Amino acid sequence: MPHHSSSIPTKKILLNAFDMNCVGHINHGLWAHPNDESHRFNEISYWTDLAKTLEGGLFDGLFIADITGSYDVYQNNLDLTLKESIQLPSHDPTTLVSAMAVVTQHLGFGITVNLSYESPYQFARRFASLDHLTQGRIGWNIVTGYLDSAARLVGQKNLQEHDTRYEQAEEFLQLCYKFWEGSWEDDAIQKDKNNRIFTDPSKVHAIHHQGKFYQSQGVFQVAPSIQRTPVLFQAGASPRGLSFATQHAEAMFIGADIPEKLKAQVAKIRSLAEQQGRDSEALKLFVGITVVCAETDALAEEKLAEYIRFASPEAGLAHYSSSVGIDLSQYAPDEAIPYQKSNSIVSVNEKFKQLKITPNDLSKQHILGGRYPLFVGSGSKVAEQLIQFLDETGIDGFNLTRTVAPESHHDFIRYVIPELQQRGRYKTAYQDGSLRHKLFNHGDRLPVQHPVHPFRYSTKKTAQKQLA
Repeated sequence: MPHHSSSIPTKKILLNAFDMNCVGHINHGLWAHPNDESHRFNEISYWTDLAKTLEGGLFDGLFIADITGSYDVYQNNLDLTLKESIQLPSHDPTTLVSAMAVVTQHLGFGITVNLSYESPYQFARRFASLDHLTQGRIGWNIVTGYLDSAARLVGQKNLQEHDTRYEQAEEFLQLCYKFWEGSWEDDAIQKDKNNRIFTDPSKVHAIHHQGKFYQSQGVFQVAPSIQRTPVLFQAGASPRGLSFATQHAEAMFIGADIPEKLKAQVAKIRSLAEQQGRDSEALKLFVGITVVCAETDALAEEKLAEYIRFASPEAGLAHYSSSVGIDLSQYAPDEAIPYQKSNSIVSVNEKFKQLKITPNDLSKQHILGGRYPLFVGSGSKVAEQLIQFLDETGIDGFNLTRTVAPESHHDFIRYVIPELQQRGRYKTAYQDGSLRHKLFNHGDRLPVQHPVHPFRYSTKKTAQKQLA
C-alpha cells in the first residue's frame, strides 16, 4: 500500500513526556546528580510544576508508567533495586491526575493501569470520573503485567500464561466498553429543575455481562464523560499483544534500536490494523527516547559525560533482568546470554535468540542506566535527528524520558522545541478539545470502525422499544 509520501514532510511530531511516580524510572542512577529532584516525587508540587512546564512546551501528554510488584530477579533479591531506587518505592499514578489537571488546560494524561489486578467496574468508574474532571484529557495505557512478584503480592501463586492474560484483557475491555458506552444515552442527563428531572430514567440501561473471567449486572454509576472511553494506549509486541493492540489501541509504544527494524515494525502494525478493518493511520505510534541537549554540540557532549558519572548501568541491568525474567548477574561480563523462554516481555527476550549479547554489551547500551535510543547535541542537531528518525521509520512521535529531573525537560523545551517549530514540524499552539480530538482531529469519541461500536447503546434499540 503506497504511503502518502507527499504528506510525510509536514507531519507534526507528537510528544509525550514519559515518567513514573517514583525516583528511578528509565535512566537509572541519576537521582544522585546534585540537580536531580526526583526524590521529591511524593510531593504534589513536583508534579504540578512538571505539568505546567510540559504545557509551556506544548507537549501532547504526560505518560505515566506503572508496575505492580518490584524488580527482584537480579541477584535474586531487592538489594540493588532498593539502593538505587529502581522504581521502588513507587506510588499510584492515578492519584496525580486531578492535581495536574487543575494547573493545565490542554496537557493529556496517559495513565498505566494493570488490568490483571483490577475489578473492571471499579476501574471503569475511576477513569470515567477522571475524564469528567480533566474535561476529556485522560488516556489509559492497557497493560497485563509481566512480574511474578506482582502476582504473589495480590495473592496469586504466579503470573498467568501470556496468552491467557490477553484473553482476560479482551474481556476486561469489552466489559469496560459496556460501562462507558452502553449504559447511559448521551442525553440522559436533563438537569431540569422545574420538572425535578435530573436524569431521564428511560435513557439509562443496565449492563448484563456473564463472561469467563467477569460477571456484572446493573447500571454504571457515572454519566457519559466527554470522551466516554479514555484514549487507549498499548505496548504489546508479542503476536498476541500485537493483534490485541491493532484491534483496540489508538496509540502504541514500540521499541527498536535501529530505524530499519522500526520501519518494518511500523509497516507490520499498520497492515495488521487494516486487516482488522481499521484505518492504518488510526494508530499513533510512539518510540521511547532519551535526549541530552545544550546550547552547542560540545556543551551537550560535556553534559552527557557529566551525567554518565552519576548513571548506573548496573541498575539498568537489574531493571532489564526483570524485563526478561532472567538473572543477568549470573553471567560473566563477556559471556553470551543464552535465550530462555520466559513468561515476561516477549519483544525484549527475542533479542537473545537473534544476537550474541553479553552483560558488557548491555552495560554499554545502558550508558545512562536506560535502554532507549539516545540523542545528544545542540537543539538544531537533535531536532534534525528526530525529524530524520521519524521520517525514516513512519512513526508519529516520541515518549521523552527524563535524565536529570526537571533539568532535562527544561533543556528540551528551551533548545529543541523552537528548532522543531522553525522547521514546521511541531505545533505552535494547542487546538481545543479532548485528548482524542487533539490527537486525531476527529471529535471526542472513538470512531465507528473501532470494536467499541457494537457495545454502544444504539438509537436503533430505542426505536425498536418505542415500536413495541
